[in-house]
Amino acid sequence: MENTMKKANVASLDVMDEEAFFRAIAGEQRKLYSIAFSYMRNETDALEIVQEAACRAWMKRKKLKNEQAFVPWLIRITINCCMDELRRKKRVVPTDTFKEEAVQEMKSSDKIDLERAMAKLKKKYRHVVMLKYYQDMTTADIAKVLQKPEGTVKSWLREGLKQLRKYL
Repeated sequence: MENTMKKANVASLDVMDEEAFFRAIAGEQRKLYSIAFSYMRNETDALEIVQEAACRAWMKRKKLKNEQAFVPWLIRITINCCMDELRRKKRVVPTDTFKEEAVQEMKSSDKIDLERAMAKLKKKYRHVVMLKYYQDMTTADIAKVLQKPEGTVKSWLREGLKQLRKYL
């Protein structure tokens, strides 16, 4: 009888954890989507990334030791999912996109120039610039997400902006 009671308590705790986890994810969904969209530049891919990030976070939730670090941890997972998908897409290039890219290259606007300049940045600089200016995060928040000292983040941001100026 006592064993059955313990199992029931454990099961209800697991359900509560699951509910709390998905409530927390739902609260950050817009931020995760906008981060994913800034990397993927495609609504469908961004939605898929958010779903993949939530799945990965759920599977690795027991590795999170500090609940206060949940949001930076989730953002880091989202960025990693984006980078994985971008690497995968680099290996597989559909032939239909070549014609489309040729047409787009003929257009010249500030947005396209900025996207090209951002693509030329090293990954570490691009991450910092995107989080700072696309997501309006503070350097302290970025440092938590990237798990780097705040001074390093500031240096990367300064260097990233310097390179952007050069490319633009």
